Amino acid sequence: MKFIFGIALCSITVNSFAQTKFPYQNPALTIEKRVADLLGRMTVEEKAGQLNQLNGGAFTGPAVNNVGQNEKIKMVQSGAVGSLLNVVGVADTRAIQTEAVKSRLHIPLIFGYDVIHGYKTIFPIPLAEACSWDLEAIEKNSSIAAKEASAAGVHWTFAPMCDVSNDPRWGRVMEGAGEDPYYAGLVSAARVKGFQGNLNDNKHVLACVKHFAAYGLVEAGREYNQVDVSRVMLWNKYLPPYKAAVNAGAATVMNAFSVVDGVPASANKYLVTDVLKNKWGFKGFVVSDWASFGEEINHGYAEDEKDAALKSLQAGSMMDMESKISQKYLPELLKEKKITTQQLDEAAGKILYQKFRLGLFDDPFKFCNEANEKAVMFTAENRAIAKTAAEKSIVLLKNNNNILPLDKNKKVALIGFYANSKPDLFDFWIGQGNSNDAVTVYEGLKSKISNISFCNGYNGDNSSSETLINEAIQNATAADVVVVNIGISGKMAGEDRSLAYPQISDGQIALLKALQKTGKPVVALVSSARPLILTLAEPLVDALVQGWILGTEHGNAVASMLVGDYNPSAKTVMTFPYAIGQIPIYYNHFNTGRPTTTDGLGNWYSRYRDIPNEPLYPFGYGLSYTSYDYSEVKLSSSTITKSATLKVTINVKNTGLMDGEETVQLYIRDYAASVIRPVKELKAFKKIMIKAGETKEVSFSLTKDDLSFYDADGNSIIESGKFSVFVGPNSRDTKKADFILN
Repeated sequence: MKFIFGIALCSITVNSFAQTKFPYQNPALTIEKRVADLLGRMTVEEKAGQLNQLNGGAFTGPAVNNVGQNEKIKMVQSGAVGSLLNVVGVADTRAIQTEAVKSRLHIPLIFGYDVIHGYKTIFPIPLAEACSWDLEAIEKNSSIAAKEASAAGVHWTFAPMCDVSNDPRWGRVMEGAGEDPYYAGLVSAARVKGFQGNLNDNKHVLACVKHFAAYGLVEAGREYNQVDVSRVMLWNKYLPPYKAAVNAGAATVMNAFSVVDGVPASANKYLVTDVLKNKWGFKGFVVSDWASFGEEINHGYAEDEKDAALKSLQAGSMMDMESKISQKYLPELLKEKKITTQQLDEAAGKILYQKFRLGLFDDPFKFCNEANEKAVMFTAENRAIAKTAAEKSIVLLKNNNNILPLDKNKKVALIGFYANSKPDLFDFWIGQGNSNDAVTVYEGLKSKISNISFCNGYNGDNSSSETLINEAIQNATAADVVVVNIGISGKMAGEDRSLAYPQISDGQIALLKALQKTGKPVVALVSSARPLILTLAEPLVDALVQGWILGTEHGNAVASMLVGDYNPSAKTVMTFPYAIGQIPIYYNHFNTGRPTTTDGLGNWYSRYRDIPNEPLYPFGYGLSYTSYDYSEVKLSSSTITKSATLKVTINVKNTGLMDGEETVQLYIRDYAASVIRPVKELKAFKKIMIKAGETKEVSFSLTKDDLSFYDADGNSIIESGKFSVFVGPNSRDTKKADFILN
């Protein structure tokens, strides 16, 4: 098939749309009127086609001669496809959109793509970015990703992931904001706002809330596994981040792969219709995850493809990603009166609405500007923002004797395969990022420290050998301080990257033991896209830094932090386990009937006999190159009514020698309720800059919304009783004050 390119084609097509032959082509009408008019002109097959999303690929050059691609092109031309994913770049999106608007009613396509933490300029993985506790920066980072993606012809990203997760075995923890529902909701909303903006320009993209719902609770942390959750837990812990993202205006929502309440999420009427549509008033459209409609057969819920298509639409799900069954069977199901025209029109109409909203009916090539694509991609400004984001994501976990920051005049031995491996700096979700563009730790430190040596110390598979360790010892002995980069490759992060043992390898532990014996100060930099079990590594090093997977500017950001050009301020958003046996572990757990004390018959309480109950590092934890002192908590009253506001204040003093940012965190506890409540719940935080020697008063206001919870039906409840307020630098080290709610 021959394609014609150039400005002339674009202008001809746009001019043809400017001729308002039909009401739906008239931009002066409301979107609702245009959608209604268009639906009235569409055949059943064309409506079903709008629900069909296919994996695209390249549509220019030799690729168009591929039989599979030719078949897709024919489907696009006939109106049998509503959206394509994985078609990127102005050349390809223009080429296939040209074919789409040749369809009978000239309906354009939506192009979707996974822009998880950057398109060309790669930002820190979302889990690391969340450790910044900087919502304004998180929104800005998403807007840069959207700006680059939209310049490449992309209309829609499958982000943010709003799944709360307590399990670092699950590879997709990297996509979310951690274990706390309140904070994850704020982060999710910020990401939606960054991706979408107001959608009145060609610099933003549709956001997609995923994976609805409770996908972060997959059993054993194993991808695609089942979910078993009570309605009380669903409403209080797992649904709030999705709701926050929907309230922020997210245009689309994606089904989870898993089963909830015995029903696959893609066919789960309770989730999609009762909660999302009816209770939350969601007006956008719902898309399946890859082939999840068809996977209802594997779950044992649908008899065959036709049954799966029926049950998915009846539940309220709409666009079918790659199952190819909705377009195939919905016309037949309508003819058999198993679905109604109203159901089909509602689903197709929701998708058409977003196409009108994006302006694609008025200009199908609105996102196809070659000059803009070149101008906004991977700019120095974007990289500078990515570097700042990476710096804010690095968590300082340990710093004995203030070994950090490094003295730039001292000799440094940098050890670790990952410190000089560009491919291992990138994860599964890298958009169009190129690992060759990434900055390694070795490159970053060389730009800061002139006297530096490097050796691998271990292999790319994390094993080591006597030869590698001896070389590392020689380098360490000749240096003043040792920086050793341990952890796991970014390649082990993302979908289908579950690990049974998220821990430091035996080879890396052997290396650390050998380096400790040299007597030189050892700084361990951990590269990983999830919390690892650092219990064996922690006593072997003087300083411990959680360096995550930080994107394009990884090495520059790490170097900036290690030498003190940036004072670390990040705080963990997932608990770091002491041992694998603790997983899942999280700060906002519930008390047992025997939480910590004996019953008088012999120390019977909820505990392990072989390890501590406590994690290695708690939620909200992170050190700085300075130190902070917290005063006692002051409350505006010891007794309040449900309609009143409680003011909470605390003084925080910077007792160190450097200016620094501190994230002051507020938690509550409700001691007796009709539904048991966690021992602590994050309800507020403030990130503030405090100069060395300065004291700042930090105040919070708690209202009935902060003191309420959900019942099993999703109704908000507030009850009288005793409460505590906890304020501190993390979830463990807090100051406490009590009050009574009447």
